[in-house]
Amino acid sequence: MLTNEQERLIDATAPVVAEHLDAITQRFYPLMFERYPEVAPLFNQAHQVDGAQPKALAGAVLAYVQLRRDPAEARRVLATVVSKHVSLDIRPEQYPIVGECLMAAIGEVLGDAVTPEIADAWSALYEELAGLLIELEAHRYHEFAQREGGWHSMRTFRIAATHQESSVIRSFVLVPEDGGPVADFSPGQYIGVRLTIDGEPVYRHYSLSASPNGRSYRLSIKREAEGRVSRHFHDVLGVGDTLSLLPPAGDLTLAEGDEPLMLASGGVGQTPMLPLATQALEQGRHVVYLHAALDREHHAFAEELAALVAAYPQQLKSVTLYENAVDETPVDHVGRLDRELIARYLPAGEPRCYFVGPQGFMAAVDSALESLGVAEDHRHFEHFGPSRSLHAA
Repeated sequence: MLTNEQERLIDATAPVVAEHLDAITQRFYPLMFERYPEVAPLFNQAHQVDGAQPKALAGAVLAYVQLRRDPAEARRVLATVVSKHVSLDIRPEQYPIVGECLMAAIGEVLGDAVTPEIADAWSALYEELAGLLIELEAHRYHEFAQREGGWHSMRTFRIAATHQESSVIRSFVLVPEDGGPVADFSPGQYIGVRLTIDGEPVYRHYSLSASPNGRSYRLSIKREAEGRVSRHFHDVLGVGDTLSLLPPAGDLTLAEGDEPLMLASGGVGQTPMLPLATQALEQGRHVVYLHAALDREHHAFAEELAALVAAYPQQLKSVTLYENAVDETPVDHVGRLDRELIARYLPAGEPRCYFVGPQGFMAAVDSALESLGVAEDHRHFEHFGPSRSLHAA
């Protein structure tokens, strides 16, 4: 626990640290990878290049500085961080590495302004944050391991089947190599994947795109031209190959209630929406399913969604939007998803809205929903990569 004097020093220096936090986090990652190269595989290097990962770290640090005196709110805000850590199998012994390198980066950026007393105060703050994350993650690991079909750390799965969903998205059905049952998850969640590529371990997480069934998991992965792991899935892996999975995680899950839902997705953002839609329909809820794709060739899961409409014709309204389409292409709308289109299909009352897709897509949907009076706590979204503000400059 921080002393009163350390609390005072944190409050006094937080504005200075916040002002330089981007520079601190930009220095932190190269420093950590230089000192501890064994942790580098845990991080998607593409998110280092585009700055998403440093910004996510900065956001988490600032959030805790602001919320540390409200433990319940701090736990709620840090839930996203905990989910990402669980999907990477982060362990308590890795936290001192981060603390050491973070303090070294603060010292390098702020120089003589960091007195020993200030350094001790920020070290204590980090240790408090680390302790809270370790506690929350331990609870998640234990809870999942106790489920039927659950496991601790990594478990080997085999690719049992694949299916090409669109020109760029392929599904992989995974079954446990040990032949045992598979733990359920909450629709909308993702799962951590560990592969070995060119002799090096790499970690990623992908949405679980089919409803829980106790026997298998399905991942539906878009082939990214520069994506090292997605290209490995598409170009190298096939039926019979194995990989390691970590526990499912993520907080884009269906809120309790009977409100109607709007599910909006762009491109591969559709993957968490399919199990969410199925769960909601099984509960008797009404669902508007908006999906935006580039064109017919890029439209995944069309037949799967049509089957849902056939099964729940009174509950499910499916609307498809192609950015590019020729005259004979059968599609509901052509163009981009905008406020007018969202307003046209937004359910009456107080609907809950879930949306996933590229950053610009989510920012546009969020702004439209806000302008249409949808409350913030009824707007749910999740990034495939590091979390960040939808409307950051």
